[in-house]
Amino acid sequence: MIPGDILADLPAFIAAAEAGSFSAAASRLNLTRSAVGRSIARLEHRLGVRLFHRTTRSLVLTDDGQTFFEHGRRALAEVQTATALLDSGRRIIAGRLRVSMPVLFGRLRIAPILIRLAEAHPELELDLNFSDRLVDVVDDGFDLVVRNGQLRHWPGLMVRRIAYQLMRVCAAPRYLNGAGVPASLADLPRHHAVLYGRPGYARSWLFPQPGGSTTEIVPQSRMRFDDVGAIRDAAISGHGLAWLPYWLIRDDVDASRLVTVLDHLPAHAFESHALWPQTPHLPLRVRMAIDALVAELQEESTLPRGNPARLEPISPSETMSL
Repeated sequence: MIPGDILADLPAFIAAAEAGSFSAAASRLNLTRSAVGRSIARLEHRLGVRLFHRTTRSLVLTDDGQTFFEHGRRALAEVQTATALLDSGRRIIAGRLRVSMPVLFGRLRIAPILIRLAEAHPELELDLNFSDRLVDVVDDGFDLVVRNGQLRHWPGLMVRRIAYQLMRVCAAPRYLNGAGVPASLADLPRHHAVLYGRPGYARSWLFPQPGGSTTEIVPQSRMRFDDVGAIRDAAISGHGLAWLPYWLIRDDVDASRLVTVLDHLPAHAFESHALWPQTPHLPLRVRMAIDALVAELQEESTLPRGNPARLEPISPSETMSL
C-alpha cells in the first residue's frame, strides 16, 4: 500500500520527471512552482533519497529517482484508472477538465458546449485554453485538445472526428449588386476577394470535383488577414467575396448581411478533431465532453437546403490512435 503522504505528492514528482522542469509541471497541474518543489522535497525526505540532479538549466532523475519514477508512474496510473471506473459507475462528472482549442472556433462553438456541460454537472471544473498554436497534449498537461484541419502525428494519442466545417463563398448584397453574382468558378478571377493569408502566403479556396479531385483557386485580392473573424467583417462591409466556414456566417446569411454564392457546387469540408492521451480507462469527464461536442457540433455538418456536400457520417464511437 502506498502511504497517503507519498501518494499526495506523487503527481507533482511524475509531472516534473515527464516535463523536465518544475515550472512545466506546475503549469500542467495548475500549481505554483514552489508548491511542486515542496512536494518533491517532502518525497525525498520521506524516501530518504535524492530524486533529481538539479542545476540552473536542467532537471535530471537520479538512479533512485528513475526507479521510483518507473514504479510510481504505474501506481499513479492504477489509482487514476480506479478513480475513473468509480466515476463511471456513479455517472458523476467531477474534477478539472483542461482543454485547448482554436481561438475563434473555440470561443464561439466549443466553449459554449463545455460551459453547458459544467452547468449541468456542478462538480466539473473547466480550465479552457484558447490558442491557435499546436500545443503538446501530454507535455502541456491537457486532458483534451480540439484541432481543425490536417493532424500532425503524435504517438500515444487518441483522436475522434467531432465535426466538419463546411466552407462557403459569400459576399455582402451591395458588393454583388455592383460586381455581379458569380455563376461558376470561371467567374471568380473577375471578382475581388478577402483572403486568409500571411506575408508571402494566401490560402487557396478549395472546391471538390467529381472523381475525388479538388480545384484550388486564389482569387485576386488587396486584403489578406490571418483572422477569419476579420475576413467576415470585411465581407459584410462590401470589400469582396470571402470563403468562410458556414457556422461563422450562418447568422449573417439569415439576417441578409451576407449572401452565399455558387451554392450548386459541393462544399469543401475541414475536419475538426478531439485529441486526448491514450489511457486504458478514459475519465468520465473527458468522455462526456467528447460525446457532447460530437452531439452538438453535428449541426456544423449541415447547410441550408439546396447546398450539396459530400460527407461521411460522424460515428458516435469512432476513434483511432495517432
